[in-house]
Amino acid sequence: MKKRVGKFLLIALAVLLVLYLAVQGYIALEEKKRSDAPGNGEEYRVENLEAHPDSPLTGKKILFLGSSVTFGAASEGQSFVELFEKLDGVNAVKDAKSGTTLADRTSLPALLFFGNGESYVKRLKEHDAGEEIDCVVCQLSTNDATLKRPLGEIAPSEDPADFDGKTVTGAMETIIRYCRDTWNCPVVFYTGSRYDSAEYGAMVERLYELREKWGIGIIDLYTDDAFNDIEKEAYDLYMYDSIHPTKAGYVQWWMPKMEEDLIRILTEGEM
Repeated sequence: MKKRVGKFLLIALAVLLVLYLAVQGYIALEEKKRSDAPGNGEEYRVENLEAHPDSPLTGKKILFLGSSVTFGAASEGQSFVELFEKLDGVNAVKDAKSGTTLADRTSLPALLFFGNGESYVKRLKEHDAGEEIDCVVCQLSTNDATLKRPLGEIAPSEDPADFDGKTVTGAMETIIRYCRDTWNCPVVFYTGSRYDSAEYGAMVERLYELREKWGIGIIDLYTDDAFNDIEKEAYDLYMYDSIHPTKAGYVQWWMPKMEEDLIRILTEGEM
């Protein structure tokens, strides 16, 4: 009996090892493919860009919370966060873990592929409450749509006891209330550019409903028709896939609007 158990364990370990090596091989090939994408050319690297003089954002400490789009998964780890640092002199805190969700549930794909499946909510609460944070910019996560996390309902009050953090809406309300109580700073959610997802579209609509309740800021790349009205050639340069921008996509397409909207929100108070 012991020999059978031992043999079974050896087979199981061998299978796991083969799977692990296959996954690592796939990740390495995908990283090479992304690196070679035209939109990730040398001219779009952050160190080759000129800073904007006299930016109203200079010196502001901003916590950027999100997943692969905030990280820059298709652009070798360079996202709009590094652009805000270089171009606008922002003191950026980047908390981005690919594959994770707003909804306070462990993401198994993120855990298996990237080694960290903790939700936005859980990671947010790990930041030092004594930090001086001027603003929190949070990604409206496409992973919640892809993994079919429940949208949930808006709570009847602002009491955290009424929030269902396992849902997308409850998680967003938890984040908003926590930031207000901890740092008393503006909370801004940003969306991705438009792609075909009924679930994500519903999340964007919910974001506007939450603005009515909480007065949050919104950087909306999803519903803006003029922003999304670009030629296919440009789109193919800017986007590695329907969700993830290349360096060129962040630099030339997303960043100008994100920068304009964030400056307006933080300097004019227009949410």
